[in-house]
Amino acid sequence: MQSPEGTLARFREYMVGPTRFMTLLSCFELGVIDALRDRPGMTAAELGAAVGAKPDPLEQLLLLLVKDGLVKYDDDSGGYALDALAGVEAADLRRALGYMNMIKVVALRQLFHLTDSVRTGIPVGLKELYGYEGTLYGAVAEHKDLRESWATLMDAVTARIDPWFFANIDIPPGARVLDLAGNTGLGAVNACKLKDSPGLRVTTFDLPEKEEECLRNFKAQAVDGQCSFIGGDVFDGVPKGFDVVLIKHFLDMFDKSDVLKILGAVGESLEVGGQVHIMVPVYPEKITDTDNYNVDFFPAFFIGCTMGQGGPQKLSTYQSWLEECGFTVTRAITKDPAEIPADVIPVPAILCATKTA
Repeated sequence: MQSPEGTLARFREYMVGPTRFMTLLSCFELGVIDALRDRPGMTAAELGAAVGAKPDPLEQLLLLLVKDGLVKYDDDSGGYALDALAGVEAADLRRALGYMNMIKVVALRQLFHLTDSVRTGIPVGLKELYGYEGTLYGAVAEHKDLRESWATLMDAVTARIDPWFFANIDIPPGARVLDLAGNTGLGAVNACKLKDSPGLRVTTFDLPEKEEECLRNFKAQAVDGQCSFIGGDVFDGVPKGFDVVLIKHFLDMFDKSDVLKILGAVGESLEVGGQVHIMVPVYPEKITDTDNYNVDFFPAFFIGCTMGQGGPQKLSTYQSWLEECGFTVTRAITKDPAEIPADVIPVPAILCATKTA
């Protein structure tokens, strides 16, 4: 058992988390990191002139980056230069900053109301900050800052993870595929382009207001001959006439009762032998596994910022829920964390199942 002093020391790490986060992100937003990349050795006064800020607060912010070895400081010249940050590729930085920007815009402010969100079952922050009574996925349609921050990251995540997803599922030639809650059609586009399955036809199923953008994306990607759209709400029923249903980045948004409703509706829509392929972030089977940051991030994010409910589950939990809904799980794999960029939080898994009852 950890000593009381050790426990309090861990509290201190929680306390400084938000300030450390914003100190680092502010250095990027101010242009300090780009300025040092272009001209190493600048003093605080020179940096201030370059980025349009007073040198004194810049020096204060840079203390943390120097402490953590991200930036180095020369005592003799008073100049700063990139240290560990100098070795990070630009593409990797863009990915990490995409996550950080989304956390700032979508999460930081809303999480002030996390306790009330837990009590009420709604994302209270969206109501308090935006006057919006609903979930993030409706709010992004009305608020540009939320949409740009969230959608930009989600599109990047889909583009990065879909090749792994489609490489690990089977879609028979000529299959009629339904992409459940497929948003604006990127998943359907990727199904056509990444899955070598002759005669494949993919339909995006989502709320009716997504249709216009979805069809526009199909045409832009030259898959409008293979892809179509059906508007509707999964809780009102899932369209019939499909052989395969894809469920990606969706089940983790809901508590158990709603997940069972969704899986039950999918089961009712499929004939016996129909397939469902699911991709979700998962918690480790042993929650004390400190290498998995899903537990650190997703509970507060889903409850406080997006849905007022939900959060990932263990892979074994999703397996048991599928079986409860009349499916037989044929494959269940978790992506090797060694294959995931070190800055990325979600650890995704794939579950493939066949309707047997």
